[in-house]
Amino acid sequence: MPMLKKLAALALMLVFLPAFGSGERLFAPGSDLWDRWTAHDAGSTETIDHGAWDSLLVAYLRPAASGVNLFDYAGVSAADKSKLSGYIDQLSATPISRFNRDEQMAYWLNFYNALTVQVILDHMPVASIRDIDISPGLLGVGPWDKKLVTVEGEELSLNDIEHRILRPIWNDPRIHYGVNCASIGCPNLATSAYTGAALDSALDAAARSYVNDPRGVTIRNGQVTVSRIYDWFIEDFGGNEAGVLAHLKQYAKPKLAADLGRIGALADTEYDWSLNSAR
Repeated sequence: MPMLKKLAALALMLVFLPAFGSGERLFAPGSDLWDRWTAHDAGSTETIDHGAWDSLLVAYLRPAASGVNLFDYAGVSAADKSKLSGYIDQLSATPISRFNRDEQMAYWLNFYNALTVQVILDHMPVASIRDIDISPGLLGVGPWDKKLVTVEGEELSLNDIEHRILRPIWNDPRIHYGVNCASIGCPNLATSAYTGAALDSALDAAARSYVNDPRGVTIRNGQVTVSRIYDWFIEDFGGNEAGVLAHLKQYAKPKLAADLGRIGALADTEYDWSLNSAR
């Protein structure tokens, strides 16, 4: 009976979702602060070496004519798989609480993306990351809730990094352009590792790239279709349709910004979960 009541409540909520809502928003992870990770040293000038991740991106990331950055998972050598594992071990052993906020944010973004690539490599061949059902629990989907690494004595999953550390600590919608879920519909995997020194400009560039790409915003017959990311995580984009539009116009090129302002509404959402594979 409790489960039936929950399903009935969800069905009722779906009825009252805004027109552009997909309904999946009800099941998207919320921003839930894990207070233990707020520790930092504002005065620290130490930096973290992301050279190994940089070299892997240079070797295997393939920017396509479509605008999507594709990763050559099938081409990764045994030596470079070992290099990736070593980089992840390096990050796991880093006492991240001792660094400043910018270094921490770059660390978590790179960690998330490197772990995602490792998950794909460990389960190849696969058509979509959603096919990797290693999350615990009856309703677990994909790899996102599986504890994958230990940092400062705490076991962490991909969802922990994104939704319990990055989103609630920084409260920056550009985080969604920084993390990559190995899917065509996702904002691009960055062509180089994030660094604390260049973080702000890199995230701005990632936001502009996605918003001005059809994966982010498409206008057809006078109607605006946006990435489902803006629906799933609407709380990070102003909390409503007007907030999403304001965010999009902030990063849109002049013509797109003018069209969004003229239309003034969102009609639909879409997302492609196909693997961002170069082969």
